[in-house]
Amino acid sequence: MTARQIPFIDLMAQRRHLGQKIDNAVISVINSGKFVMGPEIESLERQLADFCGVKHVVACSSGTDALLLPLMAWGIGPGDAVLIPAFTFVATAEVVALTGATPIFCDVDATSYNIDVSSVRQAIDKALGMGLKPKAIMPVDLFGLPADFDEIIGLANEKELLVLDDACQGFGGVYKNKKIGSIGDAAATSFFPAKPLGCYGDGGAAFTNDSELYEKMLSIRVHGQGQNKYHNVRLGLNARMDTIQAAILIEKLTIFPDELKAREQVARKYNEAFDGIAITPLVHEDYVSCWAQYTLCVSANERASIQKKLSDLNVPTAVYYPIPLNKQPGYIQYPSATDSLPVCEDLCERVFSLPMHPYLEDAEQQIIINAVVSTLKS
Repeated sequence: MTARQIPFIDLMAQRRHLGQKIDNAVISVINSGKFVMGPEIESLERQLADFCGVKHVVACSSGTDALLLPLMAWGIGPGDAVLIPAFTFVATAEVVALTGATPIFCDVDATSYNIDVSSVRQAIDKALGMGLKPKAIMPVDLFGLPADFDEIIGLANEKELLVLDDACQGFGGVYKNKKIGSIGDAAATSFFPAKPLGCYGDGGAAFTNDSELYEKMLSIRVHGQGQNKYHNVRLGLNARMDTIQAAILIEKLTIFPDELKAREQVARKYNEAFDGIAITPLVHEDYVSCWAQYTLCVSANERASIQKKLSDLNVPTAVYYPIPLNKQPGYIQYPSATDSLPVCEDLCERVFSLPMHPYLEDAEQQIIINAVVSTLKS
């Protein structure tokens, strides 16, 4: 079995599991001829809303657009500041910059890897000192683990800030009995194929309980339309989801709860195997991770050699993320809460992720575990 490379994410295993259902859903859309904004879009939105317990969902073309929709609907722009973690994918900062607002990078907690509220407080002071108006906090549910929303929403209420949950890695997670997507003023997720709930291309969705915000996001999704697509009342986007992607997601959503349980089983087996030899992910008792990634933390000077040894054993790994956003060439002009963000910068040199998906067979996972244990102990 070690003769072949183990897939990092085995999308084809899920494809085999769903069988003809996906083919039938795609062919149904093709035969209908309703390739853009067909009835499957509204059906998917209703099912996503029911799944996470939120009033409104706007399906759209990507997770990036899902983040951008509420920011634009809130009128966030030049002179405003949005407070974000520096340890995340670039889209979190990108959408803020695209509005003309200023992203201010915050450090993250050394245990959860999610945004550190004490750093957010410093970022608010930094924004005010620069003459900017703090408007929103954008926590990220990194690697599938929900952020600390009690602390975040408490600070947001104190400072009169909006909360946009970047749930592009977190959909399927639970925070204190509240499903991700239903927390904050709005949330956004991605359906990129490698996500826990992924389509066969790009796709995303924005979530909210605010009916006024929902109506604005619907308008922005289609070029800022008013009464119709030729009546344009605001600046908008071409952010529609393809009907085929919605049809695929409807089928995938039927097995999503079972896949989340399978991800949890994979994570538990990893945790038990690596306890005491590496820093494993910590999930608090009242949190549920959707395990978008399974990430270990090791010594910075050993990570590259560990990855090389695992590769030699046909075990793939990945680093999310090797450069913090505050040091990315395209974003160094934007401010940080403090002169350095030590936890973010440290984690970027120490973490790496292992294969994680709901169809990881016991035998394959044991190969991975044996390879990691032998490598870390050598």
